[in-house]
Amino acid sequence: MIGLLLINLGTPDKPTTSDVRRYLKEFLSDPRVIDIPSIPRWMLVNLIIAPFRSSKSAEAYQKIWTDRGSPLLSNTQDLAQKVQAEMGSHYVVEVGMRYGNPSISSAIQKLIAKPIKEIRILPLFPQYASSSFGSAVEEALRILGSLWNTPPVKVLPAFFNDEGFIRSWAEVAEPILKQSRPDHLVFSFHGLPERQIFKSDPVGNHCLKFGECCEQSVFQNHYCYRAQCFETARLIAKQLGAPSEICSVTFQSRLGRTPWIKPYTDIVIPELIQSGKKRITVFSPSFVADCLETLEEIGIRAKESALALGAEDFTLIPSLNSSPTWVKTVASILK
Repeated sequence: MIGLLLINLGTPDKPTTSDVRRYLKEFLSDPRVIDIPSIPRWMLVNLIIAPFRSSKSAEAYQKIWTDRGSPLLSNTQDLAQKVQAEMGSHYVVEVGMRYGNPSISSAIQKLIAKPIKEIRILPLFPQYASSSFGSAVEEALRILGSLWNTPPVKVLPAFFNDEGFIRSWAEVAEPILKQSRPDHLVFSFHGLPERQIFKSDPVGNHCLKFGECCEQSVFQNHYCYRAQCFETARLIAKQLGAPSEICSVTFQSRLGRTPWIKPYTDIVIPELIQSGKKRITVFSPSFVADCLETLEEIGIRAKESALALGAEDFTLIPSLNSSPTWVKTVASILK
């Protein structure tokens, strides 16, 4: 029997200020997420972000919370259940969240309680970033390494250009695009501080050093999150037959005053509307399960802003969640 560990980012247990504060402290205390020295990081998280941001974030979570709880968790659990059915009895699938519950530790304990001969780890982050993919792998290997009997482990790579992943997005989007009839597609990815992109460049002479740095696939940007995002967007657009002139790549969810990777979603969308683009459809292909960043940040706030500025239609393409082709793709990756 082979154990399969699906890792996603995480979620608070409840959409309350206290639960969100606890979640934010765990999430933002990760040195891969806020990559500054430990004392300034502790002060930033515990004295500024958690006290002042928790209530606002809790309000956002309340807007998307369902009878099953967090959409991120329920969508990931649905995916795991369907992948389990696809894989069969020789495999056992568990879900672990990098922050919050169910934890990676609890998922590993469930796996090793069964007669497994190997564990395969799939972080559900399509594009590699140290703050997401890297952190999830580090935590899983830390826990596995602490076991007296450590099983053989395989870590599956980021799947930003996987054919099944790209096809899954196209299949989810195609019927919606026929109805929304957009005049522009926005591929909005989660943002990162620029300093983290610089750190991903092993030589330090390529990433964000010139305008076309992400259009090349070279050794220097092998781990570049921004370059992988551009490639994902290009491949989805190609699969859909969408010309490049009606597509934009943007980055959302920036925090603080430090420079984050550009262009910014909340600046590009108003510019598109002002330029005459009135029917905008947004993809969020850095998320494989709908969550706060897709449902609330784009589906509610960005939509309200766009319509207020004069957009005639603003449509969010749902994440892959547990759509049929995505389930088969995940099973194929794991096999």
